[in-house]
Amino acid sequence: MALSNVSLFFFLSMLTVSELAGIYGSGGYPIVVSTWPFREAVRAAWRSVNDHGSSAIDAVVEGCSACEELRCDGTVGPGGSPDENGETTLDALVMDGTTMEVGAVAAMRYVKDGIKAAKLVMDYTEHTMLVGEKASIFAISMGLPGPTNLSSSESIEKWVKWKENNCQPNFRKNVVPAKSCGPYHLHYDSSSALERSCGLSSEGSGERSLFGDENHLQTLEHKSNIISYHNHDTISMAIIDKTGHIAVGTSTNGATFKVPGRVGDGPIAGSAAYADDEVGACGATGDGDIMMRFLPCYQVVESMRQGMEPRHAAADAISRIARKYPDFIGAVFALNKNGVHAGACHGWTYQYSVRNSSMNDVEVFSVAPSD
Repeated sequence: MALSNVSLFFFLSMLTVSELAGIYGSGGYPIVVSTWPFREAVRAAWRSVNDHGSSAIDAVVEGCSACEELRCDGTVGPGGSPDENGETTLDALVMDGTTMEVGAVAAMRYVKDGIKAAKLVMDYTEHTMLVGEKASIFAISMGLPGPTNLSSSESIEKWVKWKENNCQPNFRKNVVPAKSCGPYHLHYDSSSALERSCGLSSEGSGERSLFGDENHLQTLEHKSNIISYHNHDTISMAIIDKTGHIAVGTSTNGATFKVPGRVGDGPIAGSAAYADDEVGACGATGDGDIMMRFLPCYQVVESMRQGMEPRHAAADAISRIARKYPDFIGAVFALNKNGVHAGACHGWTYQYSVRNSSMNDVEVFSVAPSD
């Protein structure tokens, strides 16, 4: 009887761990795994890799392209996530786990096909990433349609309402004005510190603060309240094809109301995605400004290389970030080379989508936050 109680306790404990860590994968390939319930994107990738026998890299482009066309949650592809100026720009990445080649574009304007542009960088240059308007010129020169206005009536309406709300919330800190729209400037105290650090001094000049006494420096903590499922969401997709080769891809239009020029974790290899045929793959989503400081997907893959199961590798990568930033919001999925998958998250309930040959259709798995 005592042994039975111990066994029952162990079983119930494992159920709790399974719920938190997302132990759902039984293995096998081909397989498609994606952040969030982006079912149509996963179906497109599955048709490509399974029905048509495409390579992992071609299938991941198909899947992410479908999400761009559908404007998944308004955070992928054109027409969403306006920056402070009301403009939508795109970040995207593809990575080949066989060759370790990467192609990426960041803060790309005027071209709606982010993932295809990223693959062009990988296929037709020796570079890893192109950025901004120069990335747009390259993509158009290689045959992608453009220039195209990436804004939509919805994104412009969202931006107008934000302006009417005094540009709150935003991603600025340690600037004035703190509670209204720009132009933004360094506070006098901050600029004086900068001058001192550069060996300059304004002492004895008789000058007063440019901003006046009524403005006070407001040091802001990390604004986790800005980040949510619907304004900071990336599709990150991993695929193992019929030959066992692995590829990953990402696409996003970034953080809503970001400072123009901001690049998130989406196009950063090792942050939002990483792949290695010898080990497996990872995809991530969430607060990219925080997550890219930890390269969580590189960490996941390297942990699996050292023998960790996917569920432990995913949980470990998230816990490393949470120890430094307890209020951060983010999630990862881990996929080993045998097709076993798992997820972990912090600050929100996370869902990821899977399709393999044992399933009749895309299945969505929920992962409870670790906090």
